[in-house]
Amino acid sequence: MENSAYFDKYEERLTEVLVQYCTGLGMMNGQLLTAEELDEKWNEIAPEYMVNAVPQIQEYPTVSVAWAGYLGMGIAVLWDKEWDKYRNDVDLYNSFVTPRGFDCMDEYIAEELLGVDIESKEFTEIEGLMRNCGMTAVAMIRKENIEPQSPDAFYVFARTVKVMFKVGVSIALKRLGYKYEKVTIANPTHN
Repeated sequence: MENSAYFDKYEERLTEVLVQYCTGLGMMNGQLLTAEELDEKWNEIAPEYMVNAVPQIQEYPTVSVAWAGYLGMGIAVLWDKEWDKYRNDVDLYNSFVTPRGFDCMDEYIAEELLGVDIESKEFTEIEGLMRNCGMTAVAMIRKENIEPQSPDAFYVFARTVKVMFKVGVSIALKRLGYKYEKVTIANPTHN
């Protein structure tokens, strides 16, 4: 891909903006929390996600982006609870979509995996956060002035949903009590 440096820079900028926004709301601590296994799982399920999300772009651009964040939250919860059970599940993505469909995946993940009542203040906060992250991401896509339905548009969208997935993972991990801590390892002296 000849524009990989451009796409890398775009992804970096989007990540910075969303991490800063989420940190300001107390949903992150200034950086993405992640696990290599979760990034690998995104790489596995991203093509399936794209099949559902791309047709939504025209009418529901925020949903097409934000639902990747919900997916990240759901997978982070499974990682925390029973990853050995889900790690090799080739149908994992469909387990998020099938119960209520792509359009209601947000509610399914919030209720069934995060344990948040959709009538609660917490659900409203999560929904507002994901909507605002999605709207911010869509605005950043539009600022790129990329020709719609072009290969570059697809790559920017793919990078955007990847960032949203990571944001969702990070929000869920923080919610579950994970955090990065600075650790000093003493260098043993040799005799």
